[in-house]
Amino acid sequence: MAPGIPAAMERPHFIGIGGAGMSGIAKILAQRGAKVAGSDSKESATAGALRALGATVHIGHAAGHLADDATCVVVSSAIRADNPELVRAGELAIPVVHRSDALASLMEGLRSIAVAGTHGKTTTTSMLAVALTELGLDPSYAIGGDLAGPGTNAAHGEGAIFVAEADESDRSFQKYDPEVAIVLNVELDHHANYASMDEIYDSFETFAGKIVPDGTLVVSADQSGAVELTRRVRDLSALKVVTYGESADADVRVHKITPRGLTSEVTVVLNGKYLTFTVSVPGRHYALNAVAALAAGVALGIPAHNLASALGKYTGVKRRLQLKGEAAGVQVVDSYAHHPTEMTADLEAMRGAATDARILVVFQPHLFSRTQELGTEMGQALALADASVVLDIYPAREDPIPGITSVLIIDAAKAAGADVAAVHDKATVPQVIAGMAKPGDLVLTMGAGDVTDLGPQILDHLSS
Repeated sequence: MAPGIPAAMERPHFIGIGGAGMSGIAKILAQRGAKVAGSDSKESATAGALRALGATVHIGHAAGHLADDATCVVVSSAIRADNPELVRAGELAIPVVHRSDALASLMEGLRSIAVAGTHGKTTTTSMLAVALTELGLDPSYAIGGDLAGPGTNAAHGEGAIFVAEADESDRSFQKYDPEVAIVLNVELDHHANYASMDEIYDSFETFAGKIVPDGTLVVSADQSGAVELTRRVRDLSALKVVTYGESADADVRVHKITPRGLTSEVTVVLNGKYLTFTVSVPGRHYALNAVAALAAGVALGIPAHNLASALGKYTGVKRRLQLKGEAAGVQVVDSYAHHPTEMTADLEAMRGAATDARILVVFQPHLFSRTQELGTEMGQALALADASVVLDIYPAREDPIPGITSVLIIDAAKAAGADVAAVHDKATVPQVIAGMAKPGDLVLTMGAGDVTDLGPQILDHLSS
């Protein structure tokens, strides 16, 4: 059922092939039979997984890594113009394709669901991928994180459906023409690319306008930015709008969310009927993601009761409240949260799931621009923890901004009454946390950078 390989993608070369978005596209192409090659800055499990699929993966960037017969070079917005492989592509006149265009080409001819929003995209996309697979529909999917079950972020399926995480950060989600689009929330983020909420709304409006005729926009009825987007797109012709959430006027209305330890039981009202199902991750935030996934599947014509049951098979995504282990009576959980709304949601979820636990957070801010704009709100979110340590900013693709440091977050956290301290040497964190933690505590490593590496090290120190 699934289409073959676009001609331009027969021998693609990916610069930064190990990235979450890039590796997913590369995996699907390799599974479809393309001769995939690429490079990444360091060795990783992802590089190994790509090699297992037949891809050639070079470590480091050099002009000689690019084969003369490559049909295209795939890049993300993070790749700089002076990258030697990109420069070599220009010399050889090899077409350069943005990651989003490559993904769009893979979705052609399929019934696609694109999942967008400032946060929650990876979880919701993953829920759909798991549920559709459980129902035997064999979807293709491309996700920004590895599923806890299959342990991969992408797959080529023989079915008619393609589920994709749609990235708004660089406006690349405007390249897709989905049959169903989900918008979970609309908030100001990605400050290097958006100067105001008006620019954010314009971008999401463009995304909604790309939904195919008679397609469906599934959008939150609760989150203020999503509600405003709904108001702006109501007049788009041939677009069905389905709202979901706890608001009384939601089309798919959440009647009740009942916490049950590390899971939740969700009851919704759909077409006048009550439907109850289990979400195997804690917290209201994730329960609402599951309701969005349910509404999107129903928009594709999948029976609601079948989909609800299948959603219960979702067991999480790596780095999304992922339990890393327990030692000396202390549990260590990893969180990808890096935006204040995500941080608050994950801390509230942990507080609800472990009511008697003391919550200790190791937070690593992600991006100088995000810290500059949202550092105060990040600090306020950390006040929900019992104690926190804050690392230096993880720069990712950005250069430093003078005067912007983790101190912004620490000062805001202290002003909100938080017990917080700075740790500049990341290597000392396991020892620091082992000295703070007591049996019954829960440690949350939080952030989108390499703070995730600290979980196992903290467990080792607790065990010693």
